[in-house]
Amino acid sequence: MATAVIMPRQGQSVESCIITKWHKKEGDAVKAGDLLFTYETDKSTFDEEAKAEGVLLKILHAEDDDVPCLENVCIIGAPGEDISAFVTAAPAEEKKEEAAPVVESATAAAPAEAVPAVKAEKAEGFVKISPRARNLADRIGIDYRYAQPTGAEGRIIERDIDAMAKAGVPETVLETGIAAEPAAAAPAAASSDATAHTDEKMTNIRKVIAKQMYHSITSTCQLTHTASFDATEIMEFRKKIKPKVEKGELNNITLNDIVMYVVARTLTHHKALNAHLLENDVMRYFEHVNLGMAVDTPRGLMVPTCFMAEKKTLNEMSGELKALAAECQTGTISPDKLAGGTFTVSNLGSLGVEHFTPVLNVPQTGILGVNNITQRIKVVNGEIKAYPCMSLSLTYDHRALDGAPASKFLKEVCNNLENFTVTLATL
Repeated sequence: MATAVIMPRQGQSVESCIITKWHKKEGDAVKAGDLLFTYETDKSTFDEEAKAEGVLLKILHAEDDDVPCLENVCIIGAPGEDISAFVTAAPAEEKKEEAAPVVESATAAAPAEAVPAVKAEKAEGFVKISPRARNLADRIGIDYRYAQPTGAEGRIIERDIDAMAKAGVPETVLETGIAAEPAAAAPAAASSDATAHTDEKMTNIRKVIAKQMYHSITSTCQLTHTASFDATEIMEFRKKIKPKVEKGELNNITLNDIVMYVVARTLTHHKALNAHLLENDVMRYFEHVNLGMAVDTPRGLMVPTCFMAEKKTLNEMSGELKALAAECQTGTISPDKLAGGTFTVSNLGSLGVEHFTPVLNVPQTGILGVNNITQRIKVVNGEIKAYPCMSLSLTYDHRALDGAPASKFLKEVCNNLENFTVTLATL
């Protein structure tokens, strides 16, 4: 009996996934456990394995297709078996032919009256749009801010982008609202290797990161404060617990784990930084600290969330953060774990960075950058003494809070880290 393979739903917030690679082709024999295709969400990559044996009778979606979750992707069965009940959509090739515009003959006796272009008005500020509609707008090269939303609560959905494209709105609309000029023909190859280059399309995750960073910088009022503290105590703490780590009694607690632990508890005293600033000028304050951690991966930046971080012990947080980072590195993390953050920590200290301005993960109102440890000197009892100094860079949205409360949070974090033994006993 023929079996349909559907697009899995990876997380409650995911509406569709993109097929990035087929590992089988139509007519190939398939065994249970064989790799069928690879697909990805905005941030994660997954492999779909066959759960039935037979022949791959039909591929319903090609590579680069954006497929709604739970929709049929391919059919596995016996050769010659009837699969009409499973084919719910026309193949990609037929869809493209249907979408192709009809070109009237130049010698026609009476050319059809031109369809008047729609006078589009650009939406300002935050725009509600479904992921599928956004992906379609990107693929066909139009600015979705000119679309007329018909979805629930004024949301732009896929049919709105289709209607916009068919209504005569310029295919490419720049920030100025002026249609882009057609791309010039590629110049002839240079006789020298001086201009040799390679052009590569941005990956999906890179495009998502680019849009988020641009939106963050252009839609908020960001300011960064930097402060430093004596890291002697947290470094000594790691030395003291090393025997327990080697025995397996504790996780390998890192300096980053310690910073995350202190930040989570300190945020409970500073609600304006454990918050979201919404588009309708409403501050949303959270009862719990859902702490995001910036993770560098081969595919790009990911920010998994440690939920209710202020309730976890240092050892529990250390174990969870390592598990989240590992899932990001392999690209198997659930999209649900990449959402819901209320504050973010970004650590570039291991790369030797002494100061940087982290970019807000909007709509969050704050993000803390962790810098490297450098040797500085201070006067103690009239004597000059060297000490390990760590600096922290806090970026905050000045619309949500002023410099004084932001600086009070930063000062408290530094004080709690500098006196970490007391912090463990009291927070």
